[in-house]
Amino acid sequence: MKIPALVEIDRDFWRRRRVLVTGHTGFKGAWLSLWLQSLGAEVTGLAPAPPARPSLYALAGVGERMREHALDVRDIAAVCAAMREAHAEVVFHLAGQPLVRRSLQDPAGTYATNVMGTVNVLEAVRVAGEDVRSVVVVTSDKCYENTGSSPRRFVEGDKLGGADPYSSSKACAELVTAAYRRSFFHGQDAPRLATARAGNVIGGGDLGADRLVADSVRAVETGKPLLVRSPHAVRPWQHVLNPLGGYLRLAQELHRSPRVARAWNFGPPAGGARSVGWIVERLERLWGGALRWELDPGVNPPEAAHLALDSSDAERALDWSAPWDLEEALDLVVEWHRAHLADKAMREVSLEQIERFESRIGRATGG
Repeated sequence: MKIPALVEIDRDFWRRRRVLVTGHTGFKGAWLSLWLQSLGAEVTGLAPAPPARPSLYALAGVGERMREHALDVRDIAAVCAAMREAHAEVVFHLAGQPLVRRSLQDPAGTYATNVMGTVNVLEAVRVAGEDVRSVVVVTSDKCYENTGSSPRRFVEGDKLGGADPYSSSKACAELVTAAYRRSFFHGQDAPRLATARAGNVIGGGDLGADRLVADSVRAVETGKPLLVRSPHAVRPWQHVLNPLGGYLRLAQELHRSPRVARAWNFGPPAGGARSVGWIVERLERLWGGALRWELDPGVNPPEAAHLALDSSDAERALDWSAPWDLEEALDLVVEWHRAHLADKAMREVSLEQIERFESRIGRATGG
């Protein structure tokens, strides 16, 4: 049965809505917190500490317009106390260890953060989240068991797995969330719990280590060549606002209907996945020759050659779409970073991109 269409982000829903975001200092968490602030939500953030500068969080002044708790999601007592204090109605769980290479260096820490961190957030909702109605746990497109031997797109019912600690930990987070949903969050008055599996996200302010687009920006700034591993690997790249729009819609609908309390894919449309080499060549053109690249001579982790998501369920049931295609996403990334290099006010630049995205949603859905 099709759920009534959400034509655009519902500003009335988010105005003065109490929202808790874990991992709000990270790349996706900062963009989400900034968007929620622009919608008038009362946002509380949980993160151990501000990330190293520069970061989107710092450049856009994200922490200046919200309550913050400096804590680690591995500390269950602290998470429960923050949940109780926030009186949150909506919870977005984005905190985690996000890198494959780091997971190979610190597998125990990766599992502790990505698995037990998820347990702790859900336990805090269970014992201290009296006002919580919607919970969106963000995992990863890498939660699927992927041999890389087939170009097929993964659907939500496919087998979970993971050949490295990061991917495996995200599959574990999915299993934890499903168990909490079936055991504790299934009653009529219980919080409604869903997971979101997004493709590889890019966008302005992504300055994290060991990430292709962020590494390309650093290469331009330093004049050093970009080191590229696996140029033929195909991934479901997309602008960060595409899946974040899906998370906001999903949280809205969880308030309205228990039928969406399940796992959802948020990725580019069919045919939208592209290779690492395609991304690099496009960035070369956009930077006007300022970017050079070469193959990474180091030892690289084993990675699937192909990964793509089928987001048909979200497109049909949530009336969600990914309105910015990959070429436009890369244009926006370079636009953002050129503005940063020109010492522009990055909060205003970022909010203006969010406004343009919201306008596109309205046009794409007839709003």
